[in-house]
Order: sequence, then structure tokens, then C-alpha cells
Amino acid sequence: MSGPSARLVNRTRGAVLALRVERAEGVLDRMRGLLGRAALREGEALALSPCASIHTFFMRFPIDAVFLDRRGRVVRALAGLRPWRATRFHLRAEQVVELPEGSLARTGTCEGDELAFEPCAQV
Repeated sequence: MSGPSARLVNRTRGAVLALRVERAEGVLDRMRGLLGRAALREGEALALSPCASIHTFFMRFPIDAVFLDRRGRVVRALAGLRPWRATRFHLRAEQVVELPEGSLARTGTCEGDELAFEPCAQV
């Protein structure tokens, strides 16, 4: 899994969903996802790519999830996905971003919004 290299912004609403986005692009990293973590802190996110479905089996906390198409449009937004759940496959989704519960409500993010990954400022 690569370290935080981007922030996630909702261009439609002018809101920041996450300040630190980790990427899980390898098979093992995508399978591991958030398993083993006690929480996902405010401002953090995990982007799984390619990905069209997720599960929260063995997780200890609820999350919000956004399924994005190849252009960054939200094809599905799921708030408060509890542990021991699975989503259906979203055929148009190219990736999924997992966020702390409440992120979608805080930013007003919904289906049809355009999201973008922006580089973090280098120190």
C-alpha cells in the first residue's frame, strides 16, 4: 500500500473529503483494505483500484464509501456502511474510496458529483 499522496476533493460542492488518501492498487493491498485497523481517522481515506464492490467483513467500525467511474464521477455513495456487510457490484465503478463515517454527510457528497485527487503539498 502506498502512503498518503493525495487529497480528495468534491469539485461539484467545493468540499474536501480527505486530506490523506492511501492507495491500494495491488491485489493483496485491495484484499487487506482496512482490515486490522481500529479506526479510520477524520481526514483519512483509502482508495481501492480497480474495484467495483467492497465488503466490511471482520472490520470493527462503519465507513462511508464512494464508487467512482473512470472520470471521477460518483456512481454510488454509501453512508454508514456497518461491519459485516457487502455491497453489490457497480459495473461502471473503476475504484472505491473508503472514508470515515459521516464524511458524505459533512461534505454533501452524492451520486453524480465529480471528485478529484489532488497532490498533497510537498514539505
